[in-house]
Amino acid sequence: MTQTDLSSRKLDHIQLAFESQITSGDSRFYYEPLLSAHPRDSVLIPSVNIAGKTMRAPIWISSMTGGAAKAGEINRLLATVAAEFGLGMGLGSCRPVLEHSPYEKDFHVRKFIGNQPLFANLGIAQLEELFALGKEDSLKRLIGDLEADGLIIHVNPMQEFMQPEGDRFQQSPLETIQRVLDIFDSPVIVKEVGQGMGPTSLKALAALPLEAIDYGAFGGTNFSKLENLRRSEQQQQWLSPLQFVGHTAEEMTHMMEGIHQDLGSDFRCKNIIVSGGIGNFLDGYYHLNKLPISAVYGHAAPFLKMALEGEEVLRQFVEFQISGLAMAYAYLKVK
Repeated sequence: MTQTDLSSRKLDHIQLAFESQITSGDSRFYYEPLLSAHPRDSVLIPSVNIAGKTMRAPIWISSMTGGAAKAGEINRLLATVAAEFGLGMGLGSCRPVLEHSPYEKDFHVRKFIGNQPLFANLGIAQLEELFALGKEDSLKRLIGDLEADGLIIHVNPMQEFMQPEGDRFQQSPLETIQRVLDIFDSPVIVKEVGQGMGPTSLKALAALPLEAIDYGAFGGTNFSKLENLRRSEQQQQWLSPLQFVGHTAEEMTHMMEGIHQDLGSDFRCKNIIVSGGIGNFLDGYYHLNKLPISAVYGHAAPFLKMALEGEEVLRQFVEFQISGLAMAYAYLKVK
């Protein structure tokens, strides 16, 4: 560095110092600056096994949409980035594939994601319908057609209730999930879609042989609110109290600590996907270190937003997620 460059940098520091004052910090961590060199690449980040495949970074691309403008292009771009950085990915609701919709092609991304974990996705209502029609074999065909590693079952009674044309469940989601596990030999993930789950529901799921529980916690995209916004203004007001019911990721991680202790060897779920209100890699790092079992953290809206801005922006977003996570593993300890 030349003397001129050094002088310019010092001047920048003086000018930027006035813009860099902060009054509060992140109290979740101890900052330990003496105990590590700067991490090289992502060597400090633990790999995670999902469905027998290795994720090089514990970041899950949460279920995206299909059957809409640009959805196929976005899914292919997300899958490509997942392959490059060693991430996992859940598809949006795959109902168009079952129905052989013109949008079916949006979901065929295996050749783009390579050998990274890829999960199809169906809702409880669609599964109830398949069982009622005696078409449960469609599940295996869906996994085969998409070359997916398993199935995400999304549980969304609040969303369906708020949706003007929403479905009504004929039995408890837990009964339907158990029926899938009884006849299905591929890995299964169960997720909520924005309200999260309370301790009794989480404990029931933790005792099942699931590949993962995906929080879908309160604090991210609120699909109940989204559906309510499609109603008349008066109807929105009548139903709006239900939009605020749910559990945050922090609440659910605290619940999981207790459930793991209570169940002991009866805790059968292999992984947790922490999603819903996870704003950045430090939020993810916090939960990964708090949870008593293997975990990854998931983003949906941030990935979608970056994908809409283009491939280079998306790639940079993932690079910064991983490098920031590596710094956290090097210098931060969760309190």
